[in-house]
Amino acid sequence: MSSENLPTSPGRKPRVAVVFGGRSSEHAISVVTAGAVLRAIDRTKYDVLPIGIALDGRWALTADAPERMAIADRALPSVDDLAEPGEGTVVLSADPTSREVVYTEPSSVPKALGEVDVVFPVLHGPYGEDGTLQGLLELAGVPYVGAGVLASAVGQDKEYMKRVFASFGLPVGPYEVIRPREWDRDPAAARRKVTDFAAEHGWPLFVKPARAGSSIGITKVDDESGLDAALDEARRHDPKVLVESLLTGREIECGVLEFEDGPRASVPAWIPPVSDHEFYDFEAKYIDSASGVVPAPITPEQTAEVQRLAVAAFEAASCEGLVRADFFLTDDGEFVINEINTMPGFTPISMYPRMWEASGVDYPELIDRLVQAALRRPTGLR
Repeated sequence: MSSENLPTSPGRKPRVAVVFGGRSSEHAISVVTAGAVLRAIDRTKYDVLPIGIALDGRWALTADAPERMAIADRALPSVDDLAEPGEGTVVLSADPTSREVVYTEPSSVPKALGEVDVVFPVLHGPYGEDGTLQGLLELAGVPYVGAGVLASAVGQDKEYMKRVFASFGLPVGPYEVIRPREWDRDPAAARRKVTDFAAEHGWPLFVKPARAGSSIGITKVDDESGLDAALDEARRHDPKVLVESLLTGREIECGVLEFEDGPRASVPAWIPPVSDHEFYDFEAKYIDSASGVVPAPITPEQTAEVQRLAVAAFEAASCEGLVRADFFLTDDGEFVINEINTMPGFTPISMYPRMWEASGVDYPELIDRLVQAALRRPTGLR
């Protein structure tokens, strides 16, 4: 571990700020993920400070109450449900010589909450997983778990993610993009881009927000009659839209984790078709508790290949800490990478921790390895 990122007071445990919630449509899933992390982190080894970001962007002190951060009776949790009473806000110093966290309330003297040694940002989607929070932490000189600014941005924007992968020779499926200016300038022409794409690659298509996750805003479109509603739904979450052709085959996922000697891949998982769902959507993932099969029922050669490709994707995007890489194993036996997730879910049914548990790294060790990797890395250019 780098001495630069050790606590300044001898004998003090490293202090981990678990930051969660956020302004994206994945707010609730981030809260669920944070609950799982708070439940599993070793309190004998780390001091923990939970910090929630409300949907309006306010940073708030929250209760350290993992039991209140789960999906209950199909109801999704939020930071507002956990925030301490009052209008106080949490502020992280932008001075890289200080890692002080301050709590302020109207008409009150700001209260110092002490220094933070590392941030565990379990935010999903824009305004947290996309490099914005990572940039803030770089300015503040605070180490953090996971990918840096560039890798986080690439991992969030599915268009540029695919462009990076293709430039490194990784197999990518056909896709088309509608950018905001194209839509604003000529919606009919933008729509024709999609129908021309369908004429070349066939229906059905998947229409999705280009910079969202957790399968939010995705629609499977069987023919042109459903296209307008699908575009409206995707644009409700992101003005930039990605369109992908249907790839027939099995969905295979693989986790990558940074060890002391570099990134390693987990055993892969298979996401089987889900009854009552056309694809592995938000409801299937988080509400109906659909789960994958670990390890995936594929050959040893296929396992080795998907592990190789997962690490190659990690390296291509300059990732750090962790990644979940999602693939299609097509009917002709070839792997096609669909996307990576630089901060995959850590909910009790999430595939990333399940794959690593099957690989010999249980949940508490997984959390510890991620925190230790963050403490080893310097902030700034590296």
